[in-house]
Amino acid sequence: MTETLRPDICIIGAGSGGLSVAAAAAAFGVDVVLIEKGKMGGDCLNYGCVPSKAMIAAGKHVHAITEAPHFGVTSGDIKIDFKKVHAHVHAVIADIAPSDSVERYSAMGVKVIEASAAFVDAETVVAGDYEIKARRFVVATGSSAFVPPIPGLDQVNYLTNETLFDRTRATRHLIIVGGGPIGMEMAQAHRRLGAQVTVIEGFKALGKDDPELTAIVLDRIRAEGVEILEGATVTEVRKRGKTGVRVLVKTGEIETTVDGSDILVATGRAANVEGLGLSEAGIDHDRKGIKVGANLRTSNKRVYAIGDVAGGLQFTHVAGYHAGLVVQQILFRLPAKDKPGIIPWVTFTDPELSHVGLNEAEARKKHGNIHVLRWPYAENDRARAERKTEGLIKLVTSAKGKILGVSIVGAGAGEMINMWALAITNGMKLSDVRGYVPPYPTMSEIGKRAVISYYGPMTRKPFVRKLIGFLRRFG
Repeated sequence: MTETLRPDICIIGAGSGGLSVAAAAAAFGVDVVLIEKGKMGGDCLNYGCVPSKAMIAAGKHVHAITEAPHFGVTSGDIKIDFKKVHAHVHAVIADIAPSDSVERYSAMGVKVIEASAAFVDAETVVAGDYEIKARRFVVATGSSAFVPPIPGLDQVNYLTNETLFDRTRATRHLIIVGGGPIGMEMAQAHRRLGAQVTVIEGFKALGKDDPELTAIVLDRIRAEGVEILEGATVTEVRKRGKTGVRVLVKTGEIETTVDGSDILVATGRAANVEGLGLSEAGIDHDRKGIKVGANLRTSNKRVYAIGDVAGGLQFTHVAGYHAGLVVQQILFRLPAKDKPGIIPWVTFTDPELSHVGLNEAEARKKHGNIHVLRWPYAENDRARAERKTEGLIKLVTSAKGKILGVSIVGAGAGEMINMWALAITNGMKLSDVRGYVPPYPTMSEIGKRAVISYYGPMTRKPFVRKLIGFLRRFG
């Protein structure tokens, strides 16, 4: 028998965004229903951010051993036990999982329903044995790996991020289709863990970031032994032997083959909109996701969409950000607006690549006259001490010194971008940053040095020199 629930808020999807809305609403005593058909914590915890960063960490330890002789430290032969790497990855997931569990959210007062959910009309969702008629709905179903229709791909045991981290055996030769952040992160990690790796990218690897900075990342990855084929199209995939694969590749007019033991598809993400009954609820959507306004409201005024399914930037922290905007509107009736331009992102390769705001090309198109400031890691004392001198910071400002965008490539770039994200969020100028004092020796000094360089030309202005000369007369 179907039971009818009438909560204030019904959330579909227990990933980062959905959990954040549920926790915030429950904290204020609001009646909440949370529906999840898969694993609590969503893609990020189980198949994405968490396991990938755990694997990257394992690869970093291997690489640290290879670099140890530069510091006067020697060790024996490197031995990689992939079963233990797998155990490490899943131990990290297990350590975080209780924070996202059914038990925790039930204890908060959230009604958790473990079932598929679908709208049956504009104001009703059915999930399992429940019919939910909520005052407001939040769709937070995330995204899944997009698998392109490559001939023969369905005939092999291809990997996606949802299956990659289940493997307990080492990969001999991993072929990765897609040279975006996921593809390049996993390429470097697997190479460091002993695999031969080939990346096949149809356009430019890491093509959404500043090419000046991505060149540094790609040079390093290539130097570590990863083969990166750019401007290359996969035309067919075939079985090779009992477990191997053969990939047919066309680059321009040249056709080649790449033989490997495994193939990973990392060609982007597809919004999870199928089976939700969105049309029945009058919610506009397409293959890219649910269409929302700047306030994240859908064409059905009862319904909001947040995170990957909303069709914008696909990052876990964006889902959390969206959750805050929706809570602000639903609970406090305060207006809120999504501002994608303030969102930073990081590619966790080595060196790391981070960005916030406009890149140089975007800034020139929008503002015309701009300033571009750079400062290299090679002139930073901490980077020298750590032997991590690859990289630079690149600041893009308006003609009057307003900070428009920041890109960083190098050690710790993911942490260093935080300050600049704050600066852009608050519309700060270089003059606002000039006075802050970073501790010495830290890599954050790189940003301060870039800012100071903006004022360097002033030292050569005749008027300024004459003024200083005049003031010197007074002692």
